[in-house]
Amino acid sequence: MKLALGPNLYFWPREATFDFYRQAALWDVDVVYLGETVCPKRRELRLEDWIAIGEQLAEAGKEVVLSTLALLSAESDLKMLRRICRESPFTIEANDMAAVQLLSEAGVPFVAGPTINTYNGRTLSLLARTGARRWVMPVELSGQALRAILDEASERLETLPETEVFAWGYLPLAYSARCFTARHHKLPKDDCRFKCMDYPVGLEVYSQEEEQVFTINGIQTQSGRRYDLSDRVGELKAAGATHIRISPEPVGTGDVVARFRNALAGEPVTAATNSCNGYWYGKPGLSRFETPVIETAS
Repeated sequence: MKLALGPNLYFWPREATFDFYRQAALWDVDVVYLGETVCPKRRELRLEDWIAIGEQLAEAGKEVVLSTLALLSAESDLKMLRRICRESPFTIEANDMAAVQLLSEAGVPFVAGPTINTYNGRTLSLLARTGARRWVMPVELSGQALRAILDEASERLETLPETEVFAWGYLPLAYSARCFTARHHKLPKDDCRFKCMDYPVGLEVYSQEEEQVFTINGIQTQSGRRYDLSDRVGELKAAGATHIRISPEPVGTGDVVARFRNALAGEPVTAATNSCNGYWYGKPGLSRFETPVIETAS
């Protein structure tokens, strides 16, 4: 299995972003996803900047993928999407069906991102026939669901696309046309003052019982706990995963990469404190199971 560094879901200062990917070039990851997937107002980096970072990572031996927005809400978003599809020298991760259509019409292979609703083998087969060479499983699906999707798709396809599973970080659960971070600061979305930059790993949301149940990241709602499958890589492989996705954070991501690499080498690892893995077992997402509760072997 290969390790993939997913697109940065947060809004960091320009130089901090460049510094992060300079470090990432030294990490033992196989694939690096770049680009803005959450909010089109986050313009610290231009397309040219992302391409320049990608070229440096490619020189370091990484496979580079340029990701697109998950939620298009204006003609300007569609215009930028067309430009990315036209100018990117790298494989593109399509996170919206508009991107799938543009890339399919151009005959360009792509990665179907986690926000494409791939919930059954027929959908995966359709995406593969339109050009998807890899797909990222929706984050709320279980290992059993993954195996069932691949089994169904294998009846329709001679060769299955590669399969990537989100395995570390705050889970991106939902997107909205409204910006929750701006709302928290009593600001309109159109005059948000880029408050997301004040929260490099999102804004914590607590229940009345003082449990962190969600993380707010602009228009994106994330899980309240980090999802961590570092101690389940054997189950990931048995379920059919070919790639493991790690979501970037400003501090400690290199250590997370090393832990997953050790796990892939067969070394025992311990999941992060207060992490969750419930979705992998078809259970409530905030749950944490310390022993396997499903059979994932094919």
